[in-house]
Amino acid sequence: MSLDTELLDIMRKIVVCTNDIDLSKKTENTVFILFVEESQGSAGGRIGGAGFRRISKISCFHIAERGAQKIFETSDETEISKFEIPLSAVAMDIKLSDGFSKVVQGIIDEDLVKTYLGLIR
Repeated sequence: MSLDTELLDIMRKIVVCTNDIDLSKKTENTVFILFVEESQGSAGGRIGGAGFRRISKISCFHIAERGAQKIFETSDETEISKFEIPLSAVAMDIKLSDGFSKVVQGIIDEDLVKTYLGLIR
């Protein structure tokens, strides 16, 4: 799947990236997509809710001059359990390859991206 396709997926997700996402440019970036499954009773996926959130899949893309390349993907619960869900994710504007803008839940955090990269290498 392409990065555009995964970002457009209707499943709830949290995006963690090094820089603003503008896929219409080839600006270097690393983008992790944490696909979140929510239990019944989860209040908007927030900690204060009665339910819980769990990551069901993680994808990682590296963007460079030649475009976005998927460098990691897993649905393995053991691998996923190493990743911490960022609690500070907010509404974030991104731009897809065709210039279309979309709002996703995410965070720009270079240190967290480095931490995640250390988990997959």
